[in-house]
Amino acid sequence: MTQLEVLYRYEMHPTEAAMAALGTARQVYGVRRIKIDEIAKTIRVEYDATRLNKPVVLQLLRCSGIDIVEELPLVAPPPPPAPAEAAPAQ
Repeated sequence: MTQLEVLYRYEMHPTEAAMAALGTARQVYGVRRIKIDEIAKTIRVEYDATRLNKPVVLQLLRCSGIDIVEELPLVAPPPPPAPAEAAPAQ
């Protein structure tokens, strides 16, 4: 079993019907956990990669009525390198 996570940003707050459909999506074999962050407007899905893949997970969310806008990285990108200081003139 290979556990993976994927993070998506959604646009509109899910309706009550969409939330009920997500409860059903949670019962799909291979979906381990679905976590919604209403403040950040993100939804994180933990799934078994031997059973599902990202396109299938995305389709499950969209069929549930979630307005997915984009996939987000799970790890923040590293900060840009600091600019090099100029050598003093002689």
